[in-house]
Amino acid sequence: MQNPFLIGLISWFLPGVGHLIQGRVIRGAILASVIWLMFVIAVVSGGAHYPGFDFKDGALLYLLNIFARFGNGLGAVISLIMAATPSPQVAALATFEYGGRFLEVAGLLNYLAAIDAVDIAVGRKA
Repeated sequence: MQNPFLIGLISWFLPGVGHLIQGRVIRGAILASVIWLMFVIAVVSGGAHYPGFDFKDGALLYLLNIFARFGNGLGAVISLIMAATPSPQVAALATFEYGGRFLEVAGLLNYLAAIDAVDIAVGRKA
């Protein structure tokens, strides 16, 4: 499959898979493991329940938070499902805010990985 749109979509939804489809096994495995590890650390730290920024805090910060969390692809769906049933003990975790930042960074890193997979598919990168 060399359709750049499908490669980008698959790479965004399942981190690392876009590289694996193109035969970049080591790069895909490294990206997948790093992004999913960051996501798991974020969820264990309580990041799925961290509210992040609200619109009243500033539209730019709010939109950046939403954009970054949406970058997790399947992880965004998982974190939204987890956030629907918050545990009352999550806010007491010392890592509560760090988990939220880890979710955002994992999403932004996944965007970069998806762009890299698309660049490989269109031939801009070897």
